[in-house]
Amino acid sequence: MKYLGIDYGSKRVGLATSDDDGVFAFPYKILKNDTTLVDTIHNICGEENISAIVIGESTDLSGQPNKIMGSIEELVKNLEADLGLPIYLQKEFMTTVEARGRAGKEVNNARKTKSAFAKGEIAAADASAAALILQRYLDKKNINKLV
Repeated sequence: MKYLGIDYGSKRVGLATSDDDGVFAFPYKILKNDTTLVDTIHNICGEENISAIVIGESTDLSGQPNKIMGSIEELVKNLEADLGLPIYLQKEFMTTVEARGRAGKEVNNARKTKSAFAKGEIAAADASAAALILQRYLDKKNINKLV
């Protein structure tokens, strides 16, 4: 079973895919968050033979839904209506920060330099964050199979 992971942001949406067995997650692509988002995800699901979607559930420091969660819930409804695939939410607390931290100093300095390279590195972190979200879900799902 192949999964698509989504790290939803107001400007960019990071995507990740799993291997065909649903064990490992890999950064896949970064999309603009615009009016074509649902159609683009629909096309990717067909091209990549996606069986289920995992979307980051965004909360604040106290574990309550934050301001972007309403937009995520709207995306979930639109994808369910359009695709008919199972959609799962996975807590995504600090995944973008973790992805940027793993990418190295170039990303940490990106906000200071504002260079095209630095902006690209920040955007790439969105797909890596989606991979982290997806991998957390896959790990949880797969460990339950072992128990």
